[in-house]
Amino acid sequence: MKLIKRDYLEELIAVIGTPDIKVLTGVRRSGKSKLLEMLKKYIEDNIENANIININFNLIKFDNLRDYISLNNYIEKSFVLGKKNFVLIDEVQMCKEFERTINSIHAEEKYDIYITGSNAFLLSSDLATLFTGRTYEIQVFPFSFKEYLKYFDYTNIQEAFDKYIFEGGMAGSYVYEDNKRKYNYINDVYNALIVRDIQHKYNIQNTGLMNSLTEFLMDNISNLTSYRSIANKLNENKIDTNDKTIARYIEYLCDAFAFYKIRRYDIQGKKYLSSIDKYYLVDHTFKYARLGTKNINYGRVYENIIAIELLRRGYEIYVGTLYNKEVDFVAMRQNEKIYIQVSDNIDDEKTLIREVTPLLQIKDAYPKIIIARTRHEDYQYEGIQIYDIANWLKK
Repeated sequence: MKLIKRDYLEELIAVIGTPDIKVLTGVRRSGKSKLLEMLKKYIEDNIENANIININFNLIKFDNLRDYISLNNYIEKSFVLGKKNFVLIDEVQMCKEFERTINSIHAEEKYDIYITGSNAFLLSSDLATLFTGRTYEIQVFPFSFKEYLKYFDYTNIQEAFDKYIFEGGMAGSYVYEDNKRKYNYINDVYNALIVRDIQHKYNIQNTGLMNSLTEFLMDNISNLTSYRSIANKLNENKIDTNDKTIARYIEYLCDAFAFYKIRRYDIQGKKYLSSIDKYYLVDHTFKYARLGTKNINYGRVYENIIAIELLRRGYEIYVGTLYNKEVDFVAMRQNEKIYIQVSDNIDDEKTLIREVTPLLQIKDAYPKIIIARTRHEDYQYEGIQIYDIANWLKK
């Protein structure tokens, strides 16, 4: 498989030498292991006097290190006095009680530590509990459209976006020539995420409910929904459940980076709202792999792509509400705020008016934009910046 330089590598390089435990998290097959390989290569090529202690638990030769004492002894034995000692561990959760070793070597203050692991055993919410030292988390997403362009060397971004809609960002699928095989690969990744990560960690017995829930969420991407409404809908389809179980299962799915829950934000009252939320898939092609590609709602696909891209760029995102109207995204990052509408096609005047109306009702001076499939250069309408989706994603 072809490798490209990803922005995450620059982020890793920027924290070399800091005392934090650097932790790569993200959905299965998003490229965490490859990033660790690229970091190793960077250290070898650019840092003099480096000693790299590299452990990949996917390889049989490291099977003898699957308990924390053996792992600790191996690292200590590999330490070289007078050199810069880097510890790179891939799939760290395959070592029983790995956190005891990581905390111990971190306390010695003589190693620069980088680890990746399965989502079920290295959750963002668990990092502070697992590690007594400070952690620096880098969340790795599937390929962005910009990375997709780089991978295939596309020059016509409109044609490339037409392909990206169906091929998505799961780069491991790119080696397959037709969409059927691509989606088989993606479906296998998703099944592993559900079965080997979530069901294994939480000992879920009702696998039918989990499958029905994931397919419901996939089919209702970008729709406002609640735990109770989901439970009621599944009950109507003869699937016995309740809102508490749904809430717990959705938390598992979000912890494993399969879905992202987006809360509502009252633009006028400047407060966060609860109980009704939206859910977006980490990569839109998981839906194709599970439910097929018939009757695609492109507006929802575009909205999902934009949601994940905003998260990838480091924004906190919310669904905006104002005077009973909805703004697709309120994106915040430090002192920055952007109001965003996403649409399939705004060539029709009525559609354009529908999209701009909520934005024009917002009285503050923060930027307001529409991202749509215009296929032409960016322009303004009543002070609102309008971007073609492929152009915006390429920025």
